[in-house]
Amino acid sequence: MRLLVGKISENPELLDTSELLRPEEALKDKEAFRDYNKDDELGARVKRTYYDMHSNQSVDFVASKHEKWLKFNHMEATVMEALDMLNELVDESDPDLDLPNIVHAFQTAERIREVHPDKDWYHLVGLIHDMGKIMAFYGEPQWAVVGDTFPVGCKFAPSIVFGEDSFKENKDVKDERYNTDLGIYKEGCGFENVTMSWGHDEYLYQVLKNHMAKVGTKIPDEGMWGIRFHSCYPWHTGGDYKHLMNKNTDTEIMEWVLEFNKFDLYTKSTKIPDIEALRPYYQSLVDKYLPGTIAF
Repeated sequence: MRLLVGKISENPELLDTSELLRPEEALKDKEAFRDYNKDDELGARVKRTYYDMHSNQSVDFVASKHEKWLKFNHMEATVMEALDMLNELVDESDPDLDLPNIVHAFQTAERIREVHPDKDWYHLVGLIHDMGKIMAFYGEPQWAVVGDTFPVGCKFAPSIVFGEDSFKENKDVKDERYNTDLGIYKEGCGFENVTMSWGHDEYLYQVLKNHMAKVGTKIPDEGMWGIRFHSCYPWHTGGDYKHLMNKNTDTEIMEWVLEFNKFDLYTKSTKIPDIEALRPYYQSLVDKYLPGTIAF
């Protein structure tokens, strides 16, 4: 591993609100369903995180993060080095389950492997899907690393957690370029052409896209869609932004995103996989799809 920019924090704290609390009716019978309005300390922190996110995630803010992070000049590391680095994150989203982040990575990968044994690229996607959280080591606030994502550049959808009130300080709400249903987009433009709020999903997608272009490998689109859109709950679970969907492609994209989320949301448990025994298999997938040192 080579650090090109010095880390600001050695043990950053993250409260992964997107995985911890899900208010959607569609998930009411699932283990991830929680009441966002719960009146306790955790509920207050979740609310504060989302209000900060919704106040600040504007078109200009996202553009500034693209400018900062998509030069890929913060560090160089192999996949396994980046995953080991995530173990230094303090995950505050589940205080009763004190497991290293790499355990969740292997849990997710192994669940996918059980259901999709023939799709080795999908196993790798499960392993690496949280690697974009390395931004937390460089001082990014948690609302720009984790949490639900949504399109910027158009009207914020009603299904976004905490709703309209949480966006009242966002400058795009008063900008006529961005406060209509379509905003800067054309109807049916397709979700792959939409600018998403900034977080670990979009960052990792761009990191992988850059690396694979350099080394000449390819994770299938189905896996890349899961990485990029798995936190966009207002779209794939809330049912909003349908007017931006490309009818020829986005239904398939959503199906793959929802398939991935089945393994991501519901794999945190005390059952710990034998990581050292599994490393050789997953290293072979890294060598196949993401060889060498990756620029972050």
